Amino acid sequence: MAGVGRVLAVLLLAMLPGTATPAVAEPVPPPWTGSGTATPAVARPVPPSWTGSWETAPSGTTPALPGAAVRNVVHLSTGGTAVRVRLSNRFGTAPLQLGAVTVALRAAGPNAVPGSLRTATFQGAPAATVPPGQDAVTDPVPLPVPAAADLLVTVYTPGDSGPATYHQTALQTSYLAPAGAGRAGDEGGAAYTTAISRWYYVTGVDVLGGAAGSVVAFGDSLTDGNGSTPDTNHRWPDRLAEQLRADRLGVLNAGISGNRLLHDGAGPNALARLDADALDRAGVRVLVVLEGINDIKGTPTADDVTAYAAAYRTLVARAHARGVRVIGVTLTPYRGFSAYTTAREAVRQQVNAFIRTGGAFDAVADADATLRDPADPTRLLPAYDPGDHLHFNDTGMAAVADTVRRVLGGTG
Repeated sequence: MAGVGRVLAVLLLAMLPGTATPAVAEPVPPPWTGSGTATPAVARPVPPSWTGSWETAPSGTTPALPGAAVRNVVHLSTGGTAVRVRLSNRFGTAPLQLGAVTVALRAAGPNAVPGSLRTATFQGAPAATVPPGQDAVTDPVPLPVPAAADLLVTVYTPGDSGPATYHQTALQTSYLAPAGAGRAGDEGGAAYTTAISRWYYVTGVDVLGGAAGSVVAFGDSLTDGNGSTPDTNHRWPDRLAEQLRADRLGVLNAGISGNRLLHDGAGPNALARLDADALDRAGVRVLVVLEGINDIKGTPTADDVTAYAAAYRTLVARAHARGVRVIGVTLTPYRGFSAYTTAREAVRQQVNAFIRTGGAFDAVADADATLRDPADPTRLLPAYDPGDHLHFNDTGMAAVADTVRRVLGGTG
């Protein structure tokens, strides 16, 4: 806990010219010391580099939409002078045919800001085929984007490429043009007649600019945003991004509803997806981990606290090997939820004791202490409870973001 409140100060110090290489896919900042001797760095210009600005972690597959164009709406955290887009066929069973991909700033609904639409290419070609189990990243697309902008990423798939890799719980309205041939290049949204609540194929947007790197929020539905108001970007990583904007940091949301630390659930378990969803992303400097409640309340029973400790230690060791610092977040109360039992609550308390005092993490954000009801610490404070007694409403999401931000420190 010696590093609490100083993680961001050390991070920014590492980004001063002459002290570290600008962040790329595998950043290597100086080793964490926990000494607390670093002083906050004055923000100075850094050479342009690629930094993650938005992410969603693929959660599984859904039937393909042959011949359709999907206009995915994504909300950037940090801005830049160009973008590149990651598209995934990670869970597909056949080659994914991308007939056209475009990016544009969003005006409203499925409509692009006039003059902002650009065609994305793949090694210079306007179409690409992505093998099953792999991702593809577009060439750089010259498009100035401000921080907190909504971006339209339109993907046209001309044929049936088999199961489509997607993110199920988007909490964001996107749009579908059922007859999508030639529609990816439309600035107007008239052809996009169907509203959808999932993100298809797109799993990341990087920006080129002077950002100091990115923070990855890694977890389950609590991070994915369940309980927050759709179409408002009130998930706690979004609220954290607002607070970190002055520090030139992007925030990436690698939450998957139903995901687990120890077992596969919705999406692969945390250790299996750690590289693809966190450590391989551009400019990653800090990993914030809120994961484990689905193991405690799920099936099969996971009540061996030593297994949680081993998983957390492995996760941290792998992040440290890539130069990434890790903040552990305590697991929040859920009494009143259907899966709650006193035995499972005992496991949660033991897991939280390890997160707080086990020494695995570089710093700890105590969301349990922030969100619990002082009158009954096994329950969420009613002001943070959307009604299911497990997830967080908009106010609760803001409280989690504030808790993490206090640990990060910084200037915003």
